[in-house]
Amino acid sequence: MPEHLELQQLVLNDTTSQNYRRILRGWTCPYIGLIFATISSLFFSLCSVIVKHCVTINPVQLASFRFIGVMLPAIPIALYTEEPFYPQGQRIILTLRCFIGSTGLLLSFYAFRHMPLADASVIIFSTPVFVAIFARLFLKEPCGLFNVITVILTLIGVVLITRPTFLFSDSVHSLVDEDVIDPSYKVNVWGPVSALSATLFGANAYVLLRALKNVHFAVIMSNFGAFGLIYSLVIAIWLGNLCWPMCGTERLLVVALAAFSFFGQILLTLALKLEQAGPVSIGRSCDIVFAFIWQVIFFKERLNGYSVIGAILVTSSVIWTGVRKWLISLPRDSTIRKRMKYVIME
Repeated sequence: MPEHLELQQLVLNDTTSQNYRRILRGWTCPYIGLIFATISSLFFSLCSVIVKHCVTINPVQLASFRFIGVMLPAIPIALYTEEPFYPQGQRIILTLRCFIGSTGLLLSFYAFRHMPLADASVIIFSTPVFVAIFARLFLKEPCGLFNVITVILTLIGVVLITRPTFLFSDSVHSLVDEDVIDPSYKVNVWGPVSALSATLFGANAYVLLRALKNVHFAVIMSNFGAFGLIYSLVIAIWLGNLCWPMCGTERLLVVALAAFSFFGQILLTLALKLEQAGPVSIGRSCDIVFAFIWQVIFFKERLNGYSVIGAILVTSSVIWTGVRKWLISLPRDSTIRKRMKYVIME
């Protein structure tokens, strides 16, 4: 599950973070927030590469190292702010958010292992588009024509990426055909199912984050990391896949996975302190671009025309969703907002 969904609402709603952002805006580079968001995308995309490469380690166990990377930067911040680690009145929602977020991350790791890297990244990164649906269902937030259009475009993109056999002829290779992409790993129907499920879990996690907007983001992230770490280890033990990584490259990659998660999380937090959520979402879209590059460079997987068109549709929807968030946050008398009023109309 994309990490910008874990932080963007919470960091921007936090009073201390807003003051911190005003101070940091004094830096000489006006685009430092977008730069941090782009670099965080690079780190998170490299995490996906490691998950796909380490075929001898179960994705569930690899997720535990990712949770460590999420938890480490959050705990010192939570201790510094002296916020209660498990606040009363919010414990049920907080626990539910941790469960849904952790499950979404585990599903995304499974998808990375059993799908082409770029295809899995595109589907999982479409989460912001589906947030509007669940926010309408559970929070009674408005869902206008713009949201309907972006959801439809995203669904079309996902269909082009997965290419289900009941819609495409036999002459078009389906993503669930086991002999299509690379015989070194098995592609099955559970890869796309996991990616789509991770997207839905991620959207629901974001809705729960909105309900936790008064809880400090470091408290939520530290709870998420601790819960996810225990959750993933229990599942790994239950499946009988818990093992110590082999010496050499494998252990180095596992350490790199935790380190990349750590640095990606820190940079994303700084980006959201320096910039609003909409532009950061756009910067995080670089994750999809990196995924296509890594797919060709590291895994020698050929790009499918349908996947490229689907990726363009999904990425466009995500970018326009970010642009709309940014425009809504501008003052009503802003010239840019007036010129782009057709984007924010319901």
